[in-house]
Amino acid sequence: MSESDGIDDFLDNGMRQSLMVASRIAETLARRRQEAQRQQEHLDSQAAREAETRLAAERSSACAVLAPVQKDEWWDKAQPADIATAHAVAEGWKDHDPTALEASAKIREEVLARYGIDTHDVGTDTAYLESGIATIATEQARLDELARSQQEARKAAAEHEKAMQLISAAQAEELRAQATKLAPEMERHQVPVEYLANPELTQALQRAHNAKTPKAAAAADADIKERLFLIGKDGINGPDIDQLRKETTANINGASESHFNDPRFVKAAKEMHEAKLLAEGGFPGSEFASTEQRYERAEKELFARLDGVGREIENRVTGNDSTRLTDQGLKAETASAAGYGSAEHHTKFAESLEDTGASDAQIRGRLTAARSEGTHPGAAITIGKGATRARKTRTGAALGTERAKNGLSR
Repeated sequence: MSESDGIDDFLDNGMRQSLMVASRIAETLARRRQEAQRQQEHLDSQAAREAETRLAAERSSACAVLAPVQKDEWWDKAQPADIATAHAVAEGWKDHDPTALEASAKIREEVLARYGIDTHDVGTDTAYLESGIATIATEQARLDELARSQQEARKAAAEHEKAMQLISAAQAEELRAQATKLAPEMERHQVPVEYLANPELTQALQRAHNAKTPKAAAAADADIKERLFLIGKDGINGPDIDQLRKETTANINGASESHFNDPRFVKAAKEMHEAKLLAEGGFPGSEFASTEQRYERAEKELFARLDGVGREIENRVTGNDSTRLTDQGLKAETASAAGYGSAEHHTKFAESLEDTGASDAQIRGRLTAARSEGTHPGAAITIGKGATRARKTRTGAALGTERAKNGLSR
């Protein structure tokens, strides 16, 4: 064997060993790649399964959200935010789920019919859809409430009309019964049947019907004549509050709109109004009270009902307001007991009131109260038992003329 042959063998052995090492390395790397590939495939499969699980869960949730939209009851109660949420879910899933596609069509149909909004124009802008639905729903609720209120008002009006018809029928029947009972008195005074709707006239006719003595019959007849005269002036129902308000506020200082919320004030204003008309018409009044006394009594009641007016005058006259007014008031209050209540006393008293700055209406009110006092305050304490002298009153045409000058026809 030659020397070169030995080298060749050595090289062949070295190459062979290198190849074997390389082969083993390649096998190791191949195994590692296969292991890595198997691991990656496993990871990809797990991730796919997890993704599929999440997708199934989201799909189930979407179906749960969209399930109610097929029911009319849900639409009757759904809020704008609920509808907008259902629309967003349906739009997101309609390309992947048949239920979502069906729900999307239902939502478009209902929203268009109920609110006039086409969801195709809105797209995925849920905020715009919610705002539009809320605005329209608010307006629809207002219109529904208005319609409900109008329906209730019509129903109430119909019920009121029915009740008024029943009341009118009952009143007509009552008037017929009264007309039958009071026929002699009505014929004697020529009273129409419809006048029986005036309660004061009906009461006067009843008193005439029940009168047992000529004196009672005459008094009742006088009341009937007064009532017929007043009906001729103010109608069957008498003056209304607006008429009394206008007349009283124009003639009584301190009378305001608020006083006519007081039934007693309104009654006094009506009595003063009627006394004025009767005096101007020449009616003397009754044995119990002349028209002048009735007027003064009503006027006094009006002043008593005026908040603060009577007390202000009283304070000024009695000196509770200032020292200056005390001195002036004492001039009137220190008049002799013998002259108290006379015309001269009232004249001086009026002059003292004028000095206080009181208005004409306030002075008249204080004088009215003073006329009702027949005894000097000092004498009233010591007089003990004793009759009070009655004050003379004027009646008839002379009364109407005088009161026209001094305030009855203000």
